[in-house]
Amino acid sequence: MSLLARINQPADLRGLSRPELVRLAREIRDFLIRHVAATGGHLGPNLGVVELTLALHRVFDSPRDRLLWDVGHQAYVHKIVTGRAGEFSGLRQRGGLSGYPSREESAHDHIEHSHASVALSYADGMAKAAQLAGESDRHIVAVVGDGALTGGLAWEALNNIAAAPDRPVVIVVNDNGRSYAPTVGGLARHLAALRTHAGYERLAGWSRQALDGAGAPGRALHRTLRATKEGIKEGLKAGLAEGRAEAVTPHSLFCELGLHYLGPVDGHDITALEAALERAKAHGAPVVVHCVTRKGLGYAPAEQNEEDHLHGIGIIDPQTGRPPRPGGLTWTAVFGRELVELADAHPDVVAITAAMPGSVGLDDFAARYPARFFDVGIAEQHAVASAAGMAMAGLHPVIALYGTFLNRALDQVLMDLALHRLGATLVLDRSGVTGDDGPSHNGLWDLAMLQAVPGLRIAAPRDAHALRRQLRQAVSITDAPTVLRYPRGTVGPAIAAVGRAGAVDVLREAPGSGGVLLVAVGTMASVALEAAELCAEQGVAITVVDPLWVKPLPDELPALAAEHALVVTVEDGLRAGGVGTAVAQALQEAGVHTPVRAVGVANGFPQHATRAEILAEAGLTAQAIAHTVAQNLARAAVTPGPTGPRSHPAPKRQ
Repeated sequence: MSLLARINQPADLRGLSRPELVRLAREIRDFLIRHVAATGGHLGPNLGVVELTLALHRVFDSPRDRLLWDVGHQAYVHKIVTGRAGEFSGLRQRGGLSGYPSREESAHDHIEHSHASVALSYADGMAKAAQLAGESDRHIVAVVGDGALTGGLAWEALNNIAAAPDRPVVIVVNDNGRSYAPTVGGLARHLAALRTHAGYERLAGWSRQALDGAGAPGRALHRTLRATKEGIKEGLKAGLAEGRAEAVTPHSLFCELGLHYLGPVDGHDITALEAALERAKAHGAPVVVHCVTRKGLGYAPAEQNEEDHLHGIGIIDPQTGRPPRPGGLTWTAVFGRELVELADAHPDVVAITAAMPGSVGLDDFAARYPARFFDVGIAEQHAVASAAGMAMAGLHPVIALYGTFLNRALDQVLMDLALHRLGATLVLDRSGVTGDDGPSHNGLWDLAMLQAVPGLRIAAPRDAHALRRQLRQAVSITDAPTVLRYPRGTVGPAIAAVGRAGAVDVLREAPGSGGVLLVAVGTMASVALEAAELCAEQGVAITVVDPLWVKPLPDELPALAAEHALVVTVEDGLRAGGVGTAVAQALQEAGVHTPVRAVGVANGFPQHATRAEILAEAGLTAQAIAHTVAQNLARAAVTPGPTGPRSHPAPKRQ
């Protein structure tokens, strides 16, 4: 019987011997490779925290002691040892196990979302609450990656934690030198200095590899060396106060903040980890435990993958680490190639990413124009504010982010870009419904949030050709910020316009006047065209248009609406405050009384499922849209035909 089959709760770990723990770690890695290869998910981060997770659950008593996982994509091992191993066949599938911690799944999970740098703030809040409640017998542990420490929110929390030595928090820094990509900035250099100084390499690396395999005498010597190392470090701390020892080991920035510091600790040596965590647990004050791990450890395809060590994968062959067949051209790839061509012709174009160059399509740009490429770490606010400075100085920055991460930088978009009327372009990858990464990764808020930003312009391309054209238009705008948004995945077939009405593309035109006007936003164009065919089969005349730029809306749209009995907008963003709301307002202000029905996502936090499943739940399928059209025509008791007085002349068809 496997050891893993005996682990149903954290308490089951505490009776295991050291050889059994090594064996269990190997079984967990095999389990992760087998299951994540079959479902997709975050493989590399979890392979890197197996020993760390086992040590945490052996030292601390979850859920009474609160283990907080920053980001949470490295919590699969935590899920396994808290009784959820049997549910991994449904990982990230509808009704199955979430790819992140989930309060609904387990009392051992505390933070629902998967955005970085926030766990330390939760820990600070929980420590304050525990102090007020007089609780001194439970511990608060925040596991945060070195990549997440590039986010400003983490340092705001550290500033508060360090100021309260009577509120103990254990901060476990999981330092693998990476977020998605290699960690950047001064902090990265500082952590590298801490983890690579000669004493750590000699005492941690050599002792684990050479002495643990030498039986009881070797293990005893390993413990002695580890204790010696800790003694040296304590002595060095004292020596630093007298201005000596810098030549032997770098001084920890955490100590300068007033936090106690333990480490670096070999994050794959359970004995060393437990010793450090036990010290931190007994410390009685805020303490940092610096653990050095290797992302993707134990799986050759992950270890050898230089881009992201198989950080997040789709379904792969577990033997090779490769997807079973190559996919089609992605939106990300189309953007990345077009931006390089733009940069060839425009030396003022620069590119910015927040720790995700490959994920947002900037690898080719970075390789071709390294001096014009800036990775700012997990710091979206800084990315946008820094871009404002670049734009003020005559550059045109292109900031590529996931749609969901733009939420963090809304103030900077509003007050730094828009208020100053600066020419900068935000490219929002994974906008709209993304699916299996769960509620915090859907990019559903951009169309609603950004409607309130004065002067900003939003493009929603429907196909690859439109993306290329609209990116070039966006970069040519110098007096306002622009946004280009597109979904995750492969680009569909090209959708040709059959005509133009001013700035609006007409994708399908019903003969004569009257009928229903379907306003398709971006990639919803193909679904809208399918719905139009279904409506036409029922005798309903349907015209489908793509406004191309959905903020501000084209001036021709109210006049087009005035020619129809009903307007239905279709968008894969929030229904409340989105493009449908903007269309209704535009018609009202123009004196056009054609009713508007907005079809979009009603629930801002849909649970993990495929994109198709979530779109179906939101009524964003051809059948559902056709049903909505029929329902609204019946409710209004109208016969499709001309309606109401017009305040605009009908736009010319081109």
